[in-house]
Order: sequence, then structure tokens, then C-alpha cells
Amino acid sequence: MYKNGLSYTGVTFLTLLSHISMLAIVFAKGNYDSILAPVILSAVIIASDLIYFFILKFLKQNTYTIDFLLIGILNMSVIFQSCFGKVSFATKHFIFAILALVCCQAGFKLTQNHRIIESRKYIFYGIIGVLILSILLFTGSRGMWIDLGFITVQPSEFIKPFFVLVCATSLKYQQNKHRVLGIRVVYDNWILIGVTGVIVLLQWWCRDLGSLPTFMAVAGCAFLFRICYPKAKLSKKLIIGLSVLGAAVIVIALKFAPGYVQERLHVDIWSDQNGTGWQQCQALIAIAEGGWFGKGPGNGSLYKVPAANTDIVFEAICEEWGLLVALLAVFMIILLLASSIINTPRSYFHTTLATGASAVFIAQMALNIFGSCNMIPFTGVTIPFISQGGSSMMACGLLAGFLKAGQATVFPVPVRPQQPPQGYPQQNRRVQ
Repeated sequence: MYKNGLSYTGVTFLTLLSHISMLAIVFAKGNYDSILAPVILSAVIIASDLIYFFILKFLKQNTYTIDFLLIGILNMSVIFQSCFGKVSFATKHFIFAILALVCCQAGFKLTQNHRIIESRKYIFYGIIGVLILSILLFTGSRGMWIDLGFITVQPSEFIKPFFVLVCATSLKYQQNKHRVLGIRVVYDNWILIGVTGVIVLLQWWCRDLGSLPTFMAVAGCAFLFRICYPKAKLSKKLIIGLSVLGAAVIVIALKFAPGYVQERLHVDIWSDQNGTGWQQCQALIAIAEGGWFGKGPGNGSLYKVPAANTDIVFEAICEEWGLLVALLAVFMIILLLASSIINTPRSYFHTTLATGASAVFIAQMALNIFGSCNMIPFTGVTIPFISQGGSSMMACGLLAGFLKAGQATVFPVPVRPQQPPQGYPQQNRRVQ
């Protein structure tokens, strides 16, 4: 038993119970031609739960909270994706859900020891450079996707976790200042400013400004932690100046944004229901028709609208499962983030790392849900783990591993010089 919580078996039972409850709804209210469809879905979901929990039992770590929440969210999303239009097992989404779990363990192992990460940060800057070059060379004319024939890859999604990595910092690193032209600076901070600028230019060149707020949210958190660390002694004038500068940049960006962005900023979707506003109008109608409890799995019609399982997936869930279940899915992701921040990470580096990863999740959820509901301009980004997508699922898995590392940090044990055996005559040593 855990001292302040449920046992491992108890949490496993609760996770299984939540998935079984959803599967019972699929059997009772789902739209399927043959009983074999929900049977296959149920068998895979329950079996994958049991297998993963069995494997997890043998992974030695200090916490399992992130793992339990993640498997709960991922198999919930597999059920969602298997029911849009008609109950049919979403094989592709399930495969990427497994890969997301693998990526979570990889991200966890990668970032446990912050000293290793910081001493080799140049490697991650290099990885970001390679990903940017791959976008410029292999995606075609100002695009973001690399078509491999059997699958398409979006390198910009993998930039996010590595950008979070280079944004993370420790107090020791920030105190390592150098004097340049009479000004004390931290080299890494200026390198990060340069990398952020390159990413902004890349997003503009590829006409993918929808993902830009996510990168800026991470960069904003990074610079906040870098200049506001304990005893930084920032002046009020500097803080006010930076705030004014940030507001000015936002106003200028909105003023000189490309035409398609301006159109999304000022479009009235209800007066243009068959044009620019068609997708959002259908999404809002689906929410209204679904009500609190939904039409039933597979009984919706929003699946006919393009990007129903990616960009407007929240509304598709609302239509078939109801607003309550859609909000529950969002709450589960927020709980995943909260569990890693409320339990304070064990180093300043992991605090900044967890904050950067959380910024990605929160920014993407806000952009997707508020954009598709016409509360802000529609951007077309995905909801982490819920929307269909291979690159996004794997990148989010890495970010979940970063959150997990903050709760199970590895600190290297200092190596002490060996003492000679008791009674052994010590030789005089000459100091060089």
C-alpha cells in the first residue's frame, strides 16, 4: 500500500473500470453492424491495460502516477477514435498510442539526470537544426509534412520536445555569466533567443502560424524562469519594459499577419457558413445536438467533416459521447500536468522542464478547443493524445516522459576518494 493513496492494484482496478464503463456504453448505445466490432475493441483495450500494468510493475521508479494517467487517457482516446461514424477498431491510432507509451519511457530515462542533459545541450540544439533542415529540404514547397509513401511525418512536432529541453535551465547554469562589452551575459540565453527567432521564421515560411503560439508559450515560460530565478533581483523597470515590449510584438504581429490569418481573425462564421466558417459552424451544431450525454458512439455525423478526428475532435466527442465526457477527457490531461507540478519537481532544471512541457499541452488544448468553438481564430492544432496523429502522439509521449522525470529525478552520487586501509602508512606527497 502507498502511505497516502491507493495501492497499485487499486489504481489498476479503477483504470480498468473506467475503460470497461466506456465499452459498456459502446455495446449499449453504439452504432455497429456486427457485435464482433465492439468485442474486438473491448478485448484489445482490456488486454493492453493488463499487459502495460504488468510490465510497469517491473519498472523500478519512484512514481507511477503519470503512467496510470497516461494509459487511461490513451485507451480512452482509442475508444473515441474507434467510434466516429461507426464502431470499428482504430488500428493506426492504437499503434501510435503504444509508441507514445514507449516515447514516455524514453523521455523519462533521457531527462532523469539534469547534469548530463545540460552538459550535452549542444546535441539537442543540433537535433533541432537537423529537423529544421529536413523541413526545408524534404517537405516540398513551404510545407510541414514529409511523405514517405506508407506514412507522413511532421518534423515540426518533434521540434517541440527538443525545444522544451533546450529551454530548461538550472540555477547554476544561469549564474555562469560572462562579461561582453561590459555587460554580464549568459551565453545559453542568447543562443536560445536565436533558436526561438529561427523557429518563428520557419513557422512563417511554412505558413503554419497556428503552431507558433505553442512555441512562444514555451519560450515565454523559459525566459520567465531564466530571469526570475530566486535572488535574481530584477528591477521593476526591467519587468515593465519587457512586458511592454512583449505586448508591442503581439500587436505588430497581428497588424502585419498574412492575409489568411487576417481572414480568420475577422471572419463571421455564421454569415459565411458555406465558406470559411463551414467547419466551425458544423462543429458548434454538433455540440448542441450532442447535449450533455451525446447521441451514442458511432451515431454522429460530424465525422463527415474534414479533420473531424484531429482539428475538431473535441466537438466530435461532444456529439457522440456528450459534453460531460469531452470535458472529462480534457480534465484527465489537466490532471496529468497538475500531478507533475503540484508535487514540486526535485530540481530547478526539472521545474523548468515540467513547466515547458505543460505549456505545450495547455497551449495546444486551448488553441484547438477555443478555436474550433469560434472563441479565438481557428488554428487547426491537435489536442494531445486525443486527436489522431502519429508525429503528435510520439512527441507528446516524450513530453509526458519529461513530466515523469521531474518526480523521479536521478542525482549522481559524488565519488569520494578512497581512503587507505587503517594502519597503512601514508606516503608523503609533494604538492606540484
